[in-house]
Amino acid sequence: FRKIFQNSATNTVLMPRQSRLELPGSLHHIMARGINGQDIFSDEKDFNHFRDRLGDLISQSSNQCFAWVLMKNHFHLLLRSGDEPLSRMMRRLLTGHAVSFNRRHKRSGHLFQNRFKSILCQEDTYFLQLVRYIHLNPIRSGVVKTIKTLNKYPFSGHAYIIGLLKNEWQNTQYPLQWFGRQKRRSQAGYLSFMKEGVSEGKREDLTGGGLLRTVGGWKKLQELKRSGESVMGDERMLGDSSFIEEIWNQTDSVQKAPKASENKRLSLKHLVEEASYYFGIDASDLRSSSKYSRIRKVKSMICYTAVRVLKYSGVEVAIYLNINKSSVSRLISVFKEDAESQEFLKKQGIQL
Repeated sequence: FRKIFQNSATNTVLMPRQSRLELPGSLHHIMARGINGQDIFSDEKDFNHFRDRLGDLISQSSNQCFAWVLMKNHFHLLLRSGDEPLSRMMRRLLTGHAVSFNRRHKRSGHLFQNRFKSILCQEDTYFLQLVRYIHLNPIRSGVVKTIKTLNKYPFSGHAYIIGLLKNEWQNTQYPLQWFGRQKRRSQAGYLSFMKEGVSEGKREDLTGGGLLRTVGGWKKLQELKRSGESVMGDERMLGDSSFIEEIWNQTDSVQKAPKASENKRLSLKHLVEEASYYFGIDASDLRSSSKYSRIRKVKSMICYTAVRVLKYSGVEVAIYLNINKSSVSRLISVFKEDAESQEFLKKQGIQL
C-alpha cells in the first residue's frame, strides 16, 4: 500500500520521498548544483564542454530539450523523456562533465551536490512558465542586465529560440508553437512573454517544495490552512492535486503491471510505430501538435484503440502522444471506423 502522511496543520496529503518518476513522454524540470555551492563552470571552456556534451546526448537519444541555462554553480534543463529513462542520460552528462572538470582544474572528488533533482511537470499549466523561468536565470542572477543582452547569451536556450544563435539539438519549434504558427510572429510573441516575466523574480510556485509548488506559494498555502481545504503534494511533481493523483495512479498501474511476456496488450510505442508505417506518416508527427487531417485521423484511431480496447488510461496516452488528457478525450469522440482503420487493426490482432 502507499504510505501517506496527513499534515493536520494544513490538511494536506504528503508523500514520503520515493524513487524518481520515469514515465515516457513526460515533461521534467531538471536541476543540479555544485557541491557546497561551489562552481561547476570555471571558465568558458567548461561551459562549452557541458553544452556540447548535452547536445550530443540529446541527439543520441529520444529525449527532447525545450529550455536550458548554465550558471556558474548550477544548471536547469526542461526535457521531455523518451523511451529510455532520463536518469541514464543525466548520469552520463554529469559524470562526463565532472571527469573533464576535475582533470582540467587538477581537483578530485565529487563535483555535484548529491544527485540531480527532477520534477515531473503538468505541461498545459506550466510549460511556458518553466521556459521563461529557466531562461530568465541570467537576468535574475545579474549575469546579464537586460533581455537585449540575454538575446545573445550563448549558455541559455533563449537565444536559440529567437533564432539569433543556432544548434541542432534543441527543440525550438515546440515552445514557439504556443505563440502561433507563423515563425516570426511566434518569436515576437515569445519575446514579449519573456519581457513580461522580468519583474516576477523568484517563483515560489515553481521552485519551492512539492506542496508549495502544488498550491502556488506560501500565501496560497496559508489560505488553504484557513479554509481547511485538502490538497495533495509530492516533491517529485509540479502540478495540481488532480494531476498528482493521476500520476500516482499511473505509476501504481505500471508497477503492478505484469511483465511484458505475461501482458498480451500492445505497447503504445508498438501501436504508434505500426500505425506510422501502415499509414505512411512519420512517427514523430503522431507525437506532434500537427493539425493535418490525416495525422489527426490516425491519432484519433490510436487514442480510441489505446483507451477503449487496450485499456490504457487517458493520461498514459496523453503523455506518450505529447498532448493533454482533454485532447485524448476529443480525439476518441471524433473517431470514425472505416475500411482502412479496420484493416490496420486486423493486422494488429485487434477487433473493435
